[in-house]
Amino acid sequence: MNNKERYIQIYKDNIKRPGADKLLDFLLSTHSDFFTCPASTRFHGNFEGGLVEHSLNVYDCLKDYLSRNRVTNEYDWHYSEESIAIVALLHDICKINCYKVSTRNKKDENGQWIQVPFYEFDDSMPYGHGEKSVYMISGYMRLTREEAFAIRYHMGFAGNEDARNVGSAFEMFPLAFALSVSDMEATYYLEEKR
Repeated sequence: MNNKERYIQIYKDNIKRPGADKLLDFLLSTHSDFFTCPASTRFHGNFEGGLVEHSLNVYDCLKDYLSRNRVTNEYDWHYSEESIAIVALLHDICKINCYKVSTRNKKDENGQWIQVPFYEFDDSMPYGHGEKSVYMISGYMRLTREEAFAIRYHMGFAGNEDARNVGSAFEMFPLAFALSVSDMEATYYLEEKR
């Protein structure tokens, strides 16, 4: 099973909320490059299909994190399979249609200049990062408050947000903290740049 097939299966098996089918239709449509776009320009997942791979890695990391004994027994955090799938699989849909292939000059192994492809970021709807994903999802289906905060603050302290807001969101909504940890684990330990 390839990444696209696995993503669709997890999505359909877990996300049953009204409007979820329309959002998946959009992700699969010609109006979206979700399944082919990279996750970044120069860092993790900077290759075709990097975003869907990243989303699946975050899903796997979040599932693992939330199944820890300390999380379930001591912290008493319990989330539905639907909430887990929503925040992990959709946290970065703000990146859809934002990466364009361009070329730049680079010296090859012989010192000769050659043109090589690379991704450049070109966001036609500059609405932020996490907040843009929340906005896009909300056009199709309702999020719970905790899901919205988790997606909004999934970058944690690595984002451009006021640190006090990040800390408050993590205290109020543990799913935001868990998603942020899972996003960082996937980004820095599971994924590569090419």
